[in-house]
Amino acid sequence: MVARNRLPPWHEEIHLRNGHDVLIRPIRPEDAPVLRASFDLLEPDDVRSHLLGGLDAMGVDLSRRLAQPDVRNEFTLVVTEQQLAPGEAMILGLARAAVVPGSREAAFSILVGRNVAGMGLGRHLIRRLARWARGKRLDALQGDVPEDNGPLVELALSMGFAQVEGADPGFTRMRLPLAEATPSAGIEDGNG
Repeated sequence: MVARNRLPPWHEEIHLRNGHDVLIRPIRPEDAPVLRASFDLLEPDDVRSHLLGGLDAMGVDLSRRLAQPDVRNEFTLVVTEQQLAPGEAMILGLARAAVVPGSREAAFSILVGRNVAGMGLGRHLIRRLARWARGKRLDALQGDVPEDNGPLVELALSMGFAQVEGADPGFTRMRLPLAEATPSAGIEDGNG
């Protein structure tokens, strides 16, 4: 019998089309300095700027806050180099969802590094966030996508999202209802 290398919850090893092996896992406090250093390499620029709330760069306080989400209503995954320890591995992608105060919906943001863009990580990360939101018994997952990012809008539409009102200027709000089975978003009836 061969012992399997089991990963902790929400951890996945993925082999990308470009030959890189990456690890998707929840963010950890020790990732804050690496997140700050890697942040400018993540795209799209509009989403990065939107996440920063108009700031020019990610500061120490914001990186610490993002690296220590409130597990009751926030969830953040990072895509890292597989072979390096947390706090040392470059962050190649970030997916974040947070419950919108006073609602039963979560708002999400996804950023992917230039060197791994187009490898299917966006779809995979959206599926993971949708599963988290469904597990929290939320009604919907919604996010603001740059209007000029046609591929991301098309990806969201292909996963069952619909365009709705309420986005900031220059963005399109995409909303995925979670109550219905949405196999294209990686959510099946009863699988939460």
